[in-house]
Amino acid sequence: MTGHAGYLGSVLLPRLLAAGWRVEGLDSGLFADCGFAPAGRGPTVPARRMDLRDIKPEQLRGLHCVLHLAGLSNDPLGDMCPILTDRINRQATIDLAIAARAAGVERFIFASSCSNYGNAGDELLDEEAPLRPLTLYGRSKVAAEAALSQLSETGFAVTSLRLATAYGLSPFLRFDLVVNNLVAWASAEGRVFLKSDGSPWRPIVHVEDIAGAFLAALEAPARQVAGKVWNVVPPGENYRVSELAALVAAAVPGAEIVHAADAGPDRRNYRVSGRRIACELPGWHPRWTAAQGVADLARCLTKARPPASEFEGSRYQRVAHLARQQHLGLLDGQLRPAASTPKGEESAGLATA
Repeated sequence: MTGHAGYLGSVLLPRLLAAGWRVEGLDSGLFADCGFAPAGRGPTVPARRMDLRDIKPEQLRGLHCVLHLAGLSNDPLGDMCPILTDRINRQATIDLAIAARAAGVERFIFASSCSNYGNAGDELLDEEAPLRPLTLYGRSKVAAEAALSQLSETGFAVTSLRLATAYGLSPFLRFDLVVNNLVAWASAEGRVFLKSDGSPWRPIVHVEDIAGAFLAALEAPARQVAGKVWNVVPPGENYRVSELAALVAAAVPGAEIVHAADAGPDRRNYRVSGRRIACELPGWHPRWTAAQGVADLARCLTKARPPASEFEGSRYQRVAHLARQQHLGLLDGQLRPAASTPKGEESAGLATA
């Protein structure tokens, strides 16, 4: 599993182990010091601390499946690192799949994104809807999906899971995700702080249900998942951001909804259907609703009360964390440990993009 020590991977890992799978991890360790103690510590597994861009076929021999979660993980980070977003989210994904196929790996399951749909309005979208990504992050996912579809063949089953916006507790919690951020503001300061006008639609899915989707795809017969692309969103889990804010206000006594001074419409606006995955992957049983997930987050964050300086700062915000690492001289322009960039790679990171 690439990204096994990240927000999603640290939740998926114990599910895989509990199901009897032997897991090897690969993670660059960029966020190794971003753990969220109240969520506990996950299990450890044999792992390579290395960059995704450096993996070779011989390092994948003997594996049954590659679960590919690693990458630059959101729209703002993609905008700030345009060259690296393409190199890591698209090119390194393709190179990893080619290496896996050459090594005799039988399955490849890719964490794609519903942000591929871009600005689609109120229409409920299935997997055949046009892809109109608005950001470099979205375009990198669309391009990777297209390339992976060409690699799927007998003996190498490729599956792409278009994940709705994730939320929920994790040992490596992120607060740059809309639900997590709204609950953090409400729990710490009594304000449900909206950074947009609240009008856009968002499909959402709890991180535990994402883990369940990966496990179900891994354990399904290869013929059932080969070449498939699925939206990963539970039934009924599309909300306007303003509706999510109302759920948070109801879960945190005394919290009031406020808007940022510069709050305006967000161009990213899409509603997504999860009907196909419900029909074609019967092993997936999502159990979380937004109301349940918000209540669970509120219980934890009301006790932990991380201050705004933390949940809006470099510990739990991906862009801020990487920018700080570069400022301290710990990462170079390739988002590699300083002084370790392979010869011939030019700078392309936060400091120069």
